[in-house]
Amino acid sequence: MKPLMSKIDLENFLEKEFPQVSNNFKILNTKPNSLSMLMHISDEHLRPGGTVSGPTMFLLADVSFYLATLSIIGPKSLTVTTNCSINFLRKPNISNLISESRVLKIGKTLSVGDVLIYSEGIKEPVAHASLTYSIPRE
Repeated sequence: MKPLMSKIDLENFLEKEFPQVSNNFKILNTKPNSLSMLMHISDEHLRPGGTVSGPTMFLLADVSFYLATLSIIGPKSLTVTTNCSINFLRKPNISNLISESRVLKIGKTLSVGDVLIYSEGIKEPVAHASLTYSIPRE
């Protein structure tokens, strides 16, 4: 399926609709049914024990899959998370995170897929999330 939103379209959408978090993210790549993104990590994203917090990794998974879905369906800002399950696989470094999102199935009302999250400097993923989004009716 041909994407309806380019990388630039998605960046502009994120900045306009979510200015409170848009500076934390940089879209690295968009391909049909997939998107990769970098999240800049700062002190506010850390938890005791010297690691990136779980809610921070959830935020990256959620934003990354949201944009991957919008790249296919267009700028429907009321597309919302209906389910997310995240497995934390290993302790991330205190460094930026990179996500790889895949839209596995998209229909008229639901988008289903997953996100792998990597910590810069660690070859294996630090988290894996499965997500479902509800697509609003026209």
